[in-house]
Amino acid sequence: MDGEGTIPTPMSSINTASETDLAELRSKYIPRGISSAHPVTVDRARGSELWDVSGKRYLDFAGGIGVMNVGHAHPRVMKAVGEQLERATHTSFQVVQYESYLRLAQRLCEVAPIGGDKKAVFFSTGAEAIENAVKIARAATGRPAVISFRGSFHGRTLLTLSLTGSVQPYKQDFGPYAPEIYQTPFPYEYRGWNTDAAMADLENLLQAEVAPKRVAAVVIEPVLGEGGFVPAPLDFMRKLRELTRQHGILLITDEIQTGFGRTGKFFGIEHSGVEADLITVAKSLAAGFPLSGVVGKAEVMDAPDPGGLGGTYAGNPVACAAGLAVMDIMRDEKLPERAARIGSVVEERMQSWARDNELIGDIRAAGAMVGMELVRSRKTKEPADKETVAVLKAAREKGLLILRCGVHHNVVRTLMPLTIPDEQLEEGLDILGAALGA
Repeated sequence: MDGEGTIPTPMSSINTASETDLAELRSKYIPRGISSAHPVTVDRARGSELWDVSGKRYLDFAGGIGVMNVGHAHPRVMKAVGEQLERATHTSFQVVQYESYLRLAQRLCEVAPIGGDKKAVFFSTGAEAIENAVKIARAATGRPAVISFRGSFHGRTLLTLSLTGSVQPYKQDFGPYAPEIYQTPFPYEYRGWNTDAAMADLENLLQAEVAPKRVAAVVIEPVLGEGGFVPAPLDFMRKLRELTRQHGILLITDEIQTGFGRTGKFFGIEHSGVEADLITVAKSLAAGFPLSGVVGKAEVMDAPDPGGLGGTYAGNPVACAAGLAVMDIMRDEKLPERAARIGSVVEERMQSWARDNELIGDIRAAGAMVGMELVRSRKTKEPADKETVAVLKAAREKGLLILRCGVHHNVVRTLMPLTIPDEQLEEGLDILGAALGA
């Protein structure tokens, strides 16, 4: 009974409402601060496809923002989750431990491209992973400052928003932000920042704004995610690692979107051969179940005292079971290799469109993480943000869900499941090409 004394709507009414009814519910009960890229209400999803409440089918090139690398409802994930549901759904690892958490930590340490002994800890969200990586770095170094990059995205909490290098829509009027956070340009060559320029600005920051001896860590995405799918040049990553080692600064790589095969390697940093001190993971770690983690050098990970890390829901046993299944799928289905092949197909198609369409200013690919930057003029590089919205709308009307990103919101990005069949990949690219033409 609610406050009016009426009987609540029964749960059986779920999935029987129309899009119009659901739009009215959203307008009445959901704050405008949370937006959706597409006005679609999903009913079910399998593999690389989903269906809305009216039964319309869509190809999914968004993957829940890069979460579904193994596809929706992968049978091995669903089996593992079902078995764990029968055993225990929650105890809190801080009360009693469970095997799925321990086994997943082992598997994550085994694949992390870090030499020597490693340890891992789990949380629920990507933002929590970043926050805790910073806490670990500060405890390990005894230093307060952290450096991040313009155009980056690291989360929506106070600390992770402070690290995030984009104002709209993320930072808005949510300040004041956390102190001792410093930002430097990301090497975004299409927008005028090459490796030398970016390194020079970083070195100037260490001379003019914050002394190296005060910096605990540098946090970087090997490929800018929300910032426009911009891969950091491999030479930049190597020079950054050299600089941080020189000053005793820890290197944290944010692999929340680049990890789990998306770039053609298990982790994006592997392309450069650089070794991080700490790596954050989330998104495709557990195929849609809320799970994130930090993996790193054992001596660094052990810096916080007992009780300093954790969270009530952190490392939920059901999510950890899903994560173990994801690890098996990544290995057995060779998804990093599959990502490299997908990326080559997508990049080739986009390059063919660029020969005939002046709207395409730049194409950037790291495996299946491909971004197509749209501009009104190739000479001025004026961002075509409204045109990008139109492309996404046209694609949706033809049955393809895809997302945009970038500081100027003008980059079309691909985040299809890495398990997508070839025929669905080609079908989706045909739709996207037609949407561009329109």
